[in-house]
Amino acid sequence: AGDSVATAIHDFEGQQTYSEKRGHNFTLNATFADVSAGQYDALVIPGGRAPEYLRMNDAVLALVRHFAKEDKPIAAICHGAQLLAGAGVLEGRLCSAYPACRAEVELAGARYAAIAIDAAVTDRNLVTAPAWPAHPAWIAQFLAVLGTRIE
Repeated sequence: AGDSVATAIHDFEGQQTYSEKRGHNFTLNATFADVSAGQYDALVIPGGRAPEYLRMNDAVLALVRHFAKEDKPIAAICHGAQLLAGAGVLEGRLCSAYPACRAEVELAGARYAAIAIDAAVTDRNLVTAPAWPAHPAWIAQFLAVLGTRIE
């Protein structure tokens, strides 16, 4: 808590994969040791490179497993599926992710949803999408899982 991390901005600019640029500094407001999963109703796992590292943190994996075990709403986008796979919570689920993460999703026992880059998929309490162009669909489906009504 109190430390700052730099975010990254990914974009599709015609290369074979996404490009990455430096984003904004983000001030951390807690540590994983301070977080109690029981205090939260839902979990959002953003993509990018963070899941690649967080999937090796036992405290983070325990948090993810709590949300899965309690059937709390979970949303993951892009490389966020790496964290779900690392936590071992994808068995028998339908899950989308950035296409390069397909092998991890399938090795974790899930069915990979090969959907459009701007689409999302919901499997009970789990909402997943392949990349940032899916933000509108991903957020709309997650709001539905949360029981949110927007008028």
